[in-house]
Amino acid sequence: RPHRTELYEDPPSGCWPIVYSPDYNITFMGLEKLHPFDAGKWGKVINFLKEEKLIADDLIVQAREATDEDLLVVHTRRYLNKLKWSFVVATITEIPPVAFLPNFVVQRKVLRPLRTQTGGTIMAGKLAVERGWAINVGGGFHHCSSDKGGGFCAYADITLAIKFLFERVPGVSKATIIDLDAHQGNGHERDFLDDPRVYIMDAYNRYIYPGDGFAKRAIKRKVELEWGTEDTEYLQKVHTHVEGALNEFKPDILVYNAGTDILDGDPLGGLAISPQGIVKRDEVVFKAARRRRIPVLMVTSGGYQKRTARIIADSILNLHSLGLIHSHLAARGAAQPSLEQMVRDSAKDLENLSLQ
Repeated sequence: RPHRTELYEDPPSGCWPIVYSPDYNITFMGLEKLHPFDAGKWGKVINFLKEEKLIADDLIVQAREATDEDLLVVHTRRYLNKLKWSFVVATITEIPPVAFLPNFVVQRKVLRPLRTQTGGTIMAGKLAVERGWAINVGGGFHHCSSDKGGGFCAYADITLAIKFLFERVPGVSKATIIDLDAHQGNGHERDFLDDPRVYIMDAYNRYIYPGDGFAKRAIKRKVELEWGTEDTEYLQKVHTHVEGALNEFKPDILVYNAGTDILDGDPLGGLAISPQGIVKRDEVVFKAARRRRIPVLMVTSGGYQKRTARIIADSILNLHSLGLIHSHLAARGAAQPSLEQMVRDSAKDLENLSLQ
């Protein structure tokens, strides 16, 4: 019997399925500046969306921190105990001075924000199934598996969200992960290595971290990109493979890891996608899912430049202006589009991409 969790309590009905908490942001004596990650980007995304009058504070679903009991749905007790050592957290977050801080400070200032984002992803999973879509303006810690963290990822939020859905939500027994962060998502890949219920598509720069050959065996659709890949080639590949993935396997939920570290000039991603290219990419994924009435859970994942927050906000505004997300959208209620209609729409999308 699943344990009771506050993460699955229903939010106020007027809320958009956009999950966030001010506790997401990591600020501590400037230490966060030692990592290329913009550790306040999540709050900036929300501020841009407020400025554009898309949302207001009382319309956002407030994320709650995942408890130890929640985390143990996936993580081993041994792994959670390791996080009580500051040097372990310093290694995972790639911020060396964290090793010298007392662990209670590390728990409060570094791990609590990551646990709150993880809670946000779990909450967004349930919301996505109920509303047809949900966005956690954080999360996407795709390098963390049940017993190992790394690459700034201390909790396996993608695995957790999917396992929660499988255990608690009737009718959800198959999931697809589409991971479009610039890095290979080796954490969820290791967690679902031999699980036929989960289909993984991953498009990443083949030459950068983590280069996890063992985890690659879990990828059903692998798109390995060259240094400096640009918009036209990238968008065509994404379109072809997202369509292929969703035709090959019909999931009850699509988890979309929408990393923005594919942006041209990102110090870690090594790809060369424009801001417009990122907005278009997210549109391609949402259109493909919407056409098939598959609920989408989007997480924001990697993205290490100051302009990243603006691009994420622009993408959400674009999805809204196209009617791909709005406040009430039941995924399950509407009639299935015909196969011919899906083929026509898909061809039209491809045509639009080549006109870009």
